[in-house]
Amino acid sequence: MKILDIGILVRLFATSLLAVLALATSHAAELSAISFKTITGKDTSLADYKGKVVLVVNTASKCGLTPQYKLLEALQEKYEAKGFTVLGFPCNDFGGQEPGTAEEIQEFCKSTYAVSFPLMEKIHIKGPEQHPLYVALSGKDGAFPGDVKWNFGKFLIGKDGKAIARFEPKDKPDSPAITTAIENALAP
Repeated sequence: MKILDIGILVRLFATSLLAVLALATSHAAELSAISFKTITGKDTSLADYKGKVVLVVNTASKCGLTPQYKLLEALQEKYEAKGFTVLGFPCNDFGGQEPGTAEEIQEFCKSTYAVSFPLMEKIHIKGPEQHPLYVALSGKDGAFPGDVKWNFGKFLIGKDGKAIARFEPKDKPDSPAITTAIENALAP
């Protein structure tokens, strides 16, 4: 190979690397800019959690996986002081398993599982009304493409606002895979 050819390859590699980094940065910026509402109707976004590690979970009150609320709350208690939070997004897209109003959902979560982590307004995570957050997380061009399969799908967002891991609904919040990913994301 000629020296000129190596120089061209190095420039192409550098340009490609910069493009990938720019795309990753823009995905984080886009993810952080997506607005949603708390369960009490207050406007918020992932930008409000900048510098924290966030576990985004679509939740439901009448599902076989609903006891995961207890495990999610345990994660919240264990890692909150280190800069971690769970964000629960109630969703009625799977078998109508979250039919309640915002008030009913909030009351159920507090009285049954002593949930202290933030709950958001009920949203659609699939289909034609899919919330933009889930388009960015699991949509065709999302961070982890592919429909969420059921209630309690989980996405881990790093301190920089980038999606760094996806876990399936049956992956228990206290599993070694999830706790290790959280601890790695919290590491300085």
